[in-house]
Amino acid sequence: MTTTEKPKRLLALDILRGITIAGMLMVNNPGSWGSIYAPLRHAEWNGLTPTDLVFPFFMFIMGVSTFISMRKFNFEFSGSALWKIIRRTIVIFAIGIAIAWFGKTLRAIVAGTPFPDCINHFDTIRILGVMPRLALCYCAAALVALLLKHRYIPALIVGILVVYSAILITGNGFDFSTENVIYIVDHKILGENHLYTDTVGGVSLSLDPEGLVSTLPAIAHVLIGFMAGLMIMDTKDNDKRIERLFILGTLLTFAGFLMDYGMPINKKIWSPSYVLVTCGLASSLLAILIWIIDIKGYKTWCKFFEAFGINPLFLYVLGGVLSIIIGSILVPCSAAESGMMSIKGVIYSQWLTPLCGGDKTLASLIFALLFVGFNWVIGYVLYKKKIFIKI
Repeated sequence: MTTTEKPKRLLALDILRGITIAGMLMVNNPGSWGSIYAPLRHAEWNGLTPTDLVFPFFMFIMGVSTFISMRKFNFEFSGSALWKIIRRTIVIFAIGIAIAWFGKTLRAIVAGTPFPDCINHFDTIRILGVMPRLALCYCAAALVALLLKHRYIPALIVGILVVYSAILITGNGFDFSTENVIYIVDHKILGENHLYTDTVGGVSLSLDPEGLVSTLPAIAHVLIGFMAGLMIMDTKDNDKRIERLFILGTLLTFAGFLMDYGMPINKKIWSPSYVLVTCGLASSLLAILIWIIDIKGYKTWCKFFEAFGINPLFLYVLGGVLSIIIGSILVPCSAAESGMMSIKGVIYSQWLTPLCGGDKTLASLIFALLFVGFNWVIGYVLYKKKIFIKI
């Protein structure tokens, strides 16, 4: 749905949302996956890098936005509220499946696969992923917001994380192996052909980082964001807002790092310690942005991120589609053995790498930044025209 009237928005939240979308586009689109600076890589298994903060920050923000969205219904269950939740969940989930299908289809067409085989990938398509996880977590958090009194939500969050901790501890959840309960459940329910294959220490397994079991703590993650949204919207004074957000952020961050000693921070299983640390850091960063933007009034620098923040999911989806297109479509290239190379390959290896004096890692980073910039141009046009594309 597209509208041309901009609703009242919390600018600091838009900027944090925009920062995370720009970050997601950057880390997902290097010039070469083999040439990436260390901070722009995910931790191989246990541990935390700056890149591991991007997706959870967005999920925290989604929790805050869910509070704002459900407040329009006075947090009362109704047919219209339920229909909005179901419709949005289906749309976001379907877009995730469609992107996965589009990638497989375009690569098959380029490879010369005949019709209808080139479009028939439903027996191997990845069912879960970033968009499906967002859909499932939004659905769960929104329903909780309407069906449960808000004072009980913190207890629910603790309960979810305690149960998930028990699942991990008793089910070899911290092992990258076929004995991992996450691996076992996802394989039995979804099947190996529908899961993401990851590699850790040279070993490859279809242990999906957005699998079904690890969606449980991700729901708690969004609910923490929801409670942060309650703190923000129920407090009119910005000084009080940042004070409470900093307290929340500090408590969660320290608790998460302390938990790391017995329950490692791990994005790929969305460990409870990972939930606490990333939510804590997101809360603290939001507090800083409110102080910079709303209290000090320093807003000029954030125009770039605002363009991403007002159409976040649309620009993320657009980036995913563009990434598939430039990475799949081949163009003539004399430097390639076959005489053909992807558009992305030409830009990265034939243009940017020579310009960077042969430094492939620097060229890879510049490619990622150019990709973000290209998507920003589209987002900026929408921003200037006050067009909001809601997904």
